[in-house]
Amino acid sequence: MMFSRMPGERLSIRDNSAVGRFHGVSGSNGQAIPETQSESKMKKEESGCRRWFRRACPCCFRRQNSSNDVTSDSEGVAVGGGENEGPTSPITATGDTELDVRSVNLLSRKSDRNKKEHHTDQYHSDQLIVRRGQTFQIELDLSRTFNPNTDKLHLELKTGPLPQVSKKTHIIIPLVDELEDERWEAKIVEQNINRVKLSVNSPVTAVIGKYKLTITTQCLKTGETTTHDSDKDIYMLFNPWCEDDTVYMESEKELKEYVLNDTGRIYYGTEKQIGARTWNFGQFDEGILEACLFVLDNSEVPPSGRGDPVNVVRVISAMINSPDDRGVLEGNWSGNYAGGTSPTAWSGSVEILRQYHREGGTPVKYGQCWVFSGVTTTVLRCLGIPTRSVTNFQSAHDTDVSLTTDVYFDENMEPIHHLNSDSVWNFHVWNDCWMARPDLPPGMGGWQAVDSTPQETSHGTFRCGPASLAAIRSGQVYLKFDTPFVFAEVNSDKIYWQRNPDSTFSQIHSEKKAVGHCISTKAVGSDERVDITHLYKYPEDSEEERIAVETACRYGSKPEVYSSPIAEDVRVEVMMEGEGPRMGGDAQLKIVVKNTSSQPRRTTLHSQVAVMYYTGVLKDTIFHTIKCLYLMIKTIDWVLPYTQYQNQLVDQAALMLTLSGRVSETQQVLASQTSFRLRTPDLEIEPIGEAYVGKETSAKITFTNPLPCVLRNVVIRVEGLGLRDLHPIRVGDVSKHANVTVTEHFIPTIAGKRKLVASLECKQLSQVHGVADIDVYESHVPTVCP
Repeated sequence: MMFSRMPGERLSIRDNSAVGRFHGVSGSNGQAIPETQSESKMKKEESGCRRWFRRACPCCFRRQNSSNDVTSDSEGVAVGGGENEGPTSPITATGDTELDVRSVNLLSRKSDRNKKEHHTDQYHSDQLIVRRGQTFQIELDLSRTFNPNTDKLHLELKTGPLPQVSKKTHIIIPLVDELEDERWEAKIVEQNINRVKLSVNSPVTAVIGKYKLTITTQCLKTGETTTHDSDKDIYMLFNPWCEDDTVYMESEKELKEYVLNDTGRIYYGTEKQIGARTWNFGQFDEGILEACLFVLDNSEVPPSGRGDPVNVVRVISAMINSPDDRGVLEGNWSGNYAGGTSPTAWSGSVEILRQYHREGGTPVKYGQCWVFSGVTTTVLRCLGIPTRSVTNFQSAHDTDVSLTTDVYFDENMEPIHHLNSDSVWNFHVWNDCWMARPDLPPGMGGWQAVDSTPQETSHGTFRCGPASLAAIRSGQVYLKFDTPFVFAEVNSDKIYWQRNPDSTFSQIHSEKKAVGHCISTKAVGSDERVDITHLYKYPEDSEEERIAVETACRYGSKPEVYSSPIAEDVRVEVMMEGEGPRMGGDAQLKIVVKNTSSQPRRTTLHSQVAVMYYTGVLKDTIFHTIKCLYLMIKTIDWVLPYTQYQNQLVDQAALMLTLSGRVSETQQVLASQTSFRLRTPDLEIEPIGEAYVGKETSAKITFTNPLPCVLRNVVIRVEGLGLRDLHPIRVGDVSKHANVTVTEHFIPTIAGKRKLVASLECKQLSQVHGVADIDVYESHVPTVCP
């Protein structure tokens, strides 16, 4: 009975029905070729000189030992006569001549079985790219027929600058009769005269990277050994399709999204004004796999450590940033991007990684959190680890390991800026990657948080993670790696302190829902946003969530924070209408103060607004008001005039509104901080006509300046995977409130649904971008009538 693999069926480690089986395959390494009586009589003992002569010039050697001239046809059949003639037979049938490898075919074309079976057919490379724990095939063209009784053959793979067998970077692969799991082995699965096809097995713990292949052959009768180096390399990747690989992911839909999807969405803004931008991950683009391995090579971690995805992810987290190891990207939050590219102008990872590789490891200028995350997604997906970009809104940055976000006021309730080192970013983008965690207690596998943005050091290096989401959710911050820092980002309480006359500080207020809102990532199979906050923490104010917070804080630097609850009956809330204020006009918000008691309350409410980097670091206070309120429910219309912020904004157009006050009757302290951003317009992209592979097509890009001032030196950057490489369009100056339209021409190279992405680069205006879906069809060759 014959068995075949149904479409979509998952490959196991040892799936002989899917890998290593061909029509007419022998179940062994081949059969010994019977020796004829005349051939036996023709054998002679050779002296050392004769053996040397036979090796140096085999054709002359054969003529010298024949009474007649001998020729051979294209099939390798010797033709001749004389007393030693015997029956006509292929020269290759003899087993006492040297066995050489003439050529190696790694079967590495996109249409070949290797790349189809290993889900690597999307890589733009003619090298053999395979996944560990799964067999692959290669073909050898030999100088004669291989005889398993008189010949030996083995393969060698080497990776890294100093390959060693003990480090599993020098692999010796024997030829066996039957393949077994969890070891390097090879088996002949097809033999046709001088050509043999081998099925090669790798263990699920194999080191990932680029391997050099050498084939060694030996003729037992002569004792002579020859080697052949393949002119192509073998690239070994993690295998999330393999059940025994620690990065195994069961769902085919999730594999398609988190490993094979080369575009995605990254979210930014504030929790009430969530923006989205398309990002070209481009993990299969030409040269990207080589660039990703170059990133690993540039790290101080030896190749022997690249079999463990926990270790690889930790290395990549460090190498995507550059403060201490000359990694891929140089971070810059200053607003001055001279000598480089503004972080908001990037719309994909491809050009960043190519430039880093091309320039020999010089950090690319510049990146911020979403750029670090986008490049991390590209690298880890390229290496075979399921990965996604994740955005946390109201993301805390805990600088003193207190696992709380601390805000300090003086005796007059004015913020003490030099003490407020903790901050809350409007949003922060990091990554989740999927893997088992055999180094942690059971139940800690699955999604792991990884952050490549350089914020705090971990064991002396700017890196973060992988931290188990299960550990973060339950407050088990003692589990590695960097779980306390990520916990504080998503679930720390915001604690307000006031300075006493003796210079000590007292806790005056706490906010339990201040950080970790709307944690977002792209949905599987669509461009919709999905909220994954529940994976990082229990519902706010639930008993499980409070237990997790208090459990975590016991391991922090201020375990006494939760010793005494504070009674409160007045609430203050900031509300926003619709999508919030837009760039170029007055910013309007509503402040609602509620008295939940039955008694009258009075308070003096201070409000101040400051320009803020999206990281939560304040630049300058630009507006300050004081209002005396008599409360039951009071709604205040708060307005920030355009003239107050027009020349003050930095990237992301973020602002922080701080409210503070004290209730006269109860001495309750009111404190609240709300971040918001001024929304910017989108770039509108409209495809013109239908798009075909190899034929020029166009798209129209339209932009409206929202500001009552001239935009200087505007550049629109356009790119699209399978459509065109990154192309800057220099628009120049754009008048106030003016419309601009440019037409981009390009020639698609890949059929299917592609995305054309554009972003605007301008000092006065950032985070302006757009995307359009473009259906690209295969070109049709017209039929010519005879």
